[in-house]
Amino acid sequence: MVNKHPLPGSERTEELGSKVVGQCDPAERIEVFVMLRRQQQAQFDALMSRIEAGDPGVQPLSRETLAKDYGAAPDDIAKVKDFATAHGLTVVREDAAARSVLLSGTIAQFQSAFEVKLEHYEHHTAGQFRGRTGAISVPDDLHDVVEAVLGLDNRPQARPHFRIRPPFVPAKAHQASFTPPQLASLYQFPQGDGAGQCVGIIELGGGYNTSDLNTYFASLGVASPTVKTVGVDQGGNHPSGDPSGPDGEVTLDIEIVGAIVPGATIAVYFTQNSDAGFIDAVSRAVHDTANKPSVISVSWGGPESIWTSQSLKAFNSVLQNAAALGVTVCAASGDSGSSDGASGGEQVDFPASSPYVLACGGTSLTAAGTSISHEVVWNDGAEGGAGGGGVSRAFPVPAWQKGLSAKSTGGGSKPLSGRGVPDVAGDASPITGYSVLIDGTQTVVGGTSAVAPLWAALIARINAAKGQPAGFVNPKLYKAPDACNDITQGNNGSFAAAAGWDACTGLGSPNGQKVADAL
Repeated sequence: MVNKHPLPGSERTEELGSKVVGQCDPAERIEVFVMLRRQQQAQFDALMSRIEAGDPGVQPLSRETLAKDYGAAPDDIAKVKDFATAHGLTVVREDAAARSVLLSGTIAQFQSAFEVKLEHYEHHTAGQFRGRTGAISVPDDLHDVVEAVLGLDNRPQARPHFRIRPPFVPAKAHQASFTPPQLASLYQFPQGDGAGQCVGIIELGGGYNTSDLNTYFASLGVASPTVKTVGVDQGGNHPSGDPSGPDGEVTLDIEIVGAIVPGATIAVYFTQNSDAGFIDAVSRAVHDTANKPSVISVSWGGPESIWTSQSLKAFNSVLQNAAALGVTVCAASGDSGSSDGASGGEQVDFPASSPYVLACGGTSLTAAGTSISHEVVWNDGAEGGAGGGGVSRAFPVPAWQKGLSAKSTGGGSKPLSGRGVPDVAGDASPITGYSVLIDGTQTVVGGTSAVAPLWAALIARINAAKGQPAGFVNPKLYKAPDACNDITQGNNGSFAAAAGWDACTGLGSPNGQKVADAL
C-alpha cells in the first residue's frame, strides 16, 4: 500500500456562484503537468538575491546553464515517470529546464493517481469547467519532489485587461486617440525598429487575422513584422470574429508591439485559459530556445485571491527563471482599480504582483502637438475602468521597494507591507486610447493591456540598440526614478497619486530616452 499525502497549497474550494452540474466522463483523456523542485535551490536563491539587488557583476544565465544547474534533477524526473507508469499515464513531454513533466491519461486514471474527484461545474460568468475541491495527494517518494500539479481542473483563471472605447461616450474636447508610433514619440522612445529582437506575447484564447495586421501596418507606413504562432497545450490562433472578445486582446498586443518595433520577430504563445495553460505558456516562452524572446508581454491576469498557493508559487518560479535568464516580463496591472474587480476590499492582479515582473499601470493622457500637456491616473469610473494597483498580500516587499509608502485616497500614507503594484504606467484610458484594427473594425482600445506591450516594445528597442538584453529592469528603474514622468494627480479608488512612487502609476510613464540611459 502506497502512502499518499496532501500536496501543500493545492487545496481548492468551491467557487462562489458555481454549482456541480454533472460528472466527468471517466474515459475522457486530459493532460496534466507536474512541476518539480529546483536543483541547488540555495545557490539559485543566492544568485537571485544579487539579481534583485541590481548587482552589475551578475551576468544573465544561458538557457543551457539554467537547465543543467537549476533545472529538475534527472532522478526527480525518473520518479515522476515511474509514478506515471504505475498509474497507466503517458509522459507526453519532459523539460528539465522548465522543471515540468506533461502527463496524459483518462479522467479515471488521474482521479486514482492524485486521489481527487473531478466534476463539471457551471459558473454564472465563467461558464462550464472541470473542477475539483480539496487537496491533491501525492505518494511519499514524490512529497518533496513535486511543487505543483496543474490541469486537473480547467476553470478560466485570467481575464484580458483591455477596454474598447464605448461608442456612447459623448465626445469631449480633449477626447483623442493615438497610434502606437505617436505614443512612442510622445514618450520620447529612442529611435530604432527592434531588429534582431524577439518579443513574446502570451494569449489565453482568441486570435488574429493576418489581413488585419497587413492593413493596419500599411496604414501607419511601417513594415509588417514577422509574426509567429506557437501553440501550447492544444492552443492555437483561432480568431472568433468578435473584436470585443479575446481577439481584441491578441490583435491589440501584436499591433502595438509591431508598430513600434517592426524589425523584431513577434512570437505569440497561444494556450488554454486555465492556471495550467497560463503557467505553461509563460514557461514555454521563457525557455524557448528557437525564438529566444528577450522580452515577454502579458496582458492577462486575475486577483491574487483566486489563485491556489501552488499555482502562485509555480508561476512565480517561472518568472524567477525569466529574471535569471535576462528576459524582461511586462504584465498589465488590471483595469478595475484598487479592488481588481474582486469583492472584499483591495486586491492586486497576478502575475503583475510577482516581484519578477515589470507591472504596468494606467494613465489618461492629453497631448498638445508633439508633447504631453497633461497626464493623470487612469480612472474613468466604475463603468469605464481604472488602473489596477495596490499592495500584494502574497509577496513581501522586494529589495528595490524598501522604504516606499502607499498614499491612500483619504490622505494618509502607509509604508508598504508587501510588494507594491504597479512599477510603471502608460496611456490606458479608452477615452485617450490606441487606434487599432480588430476583425476588420477600426476601433479605439485602452486598458493596462495596452501598456504592457508598449513597455515591451520600448525595452525591445533598447535591447536592439545595446546589443544585449536589459534583463530584470526593476532594480535599475527604482534607482533612476527620473527616467519616468511622475504622475501626481488622480486615484484608482483606494489609492492616490503622489510625488515619487505610488500605488496607481508606480514610478510614472516612460521617458524612453531616460529609461534607455538608466538600463
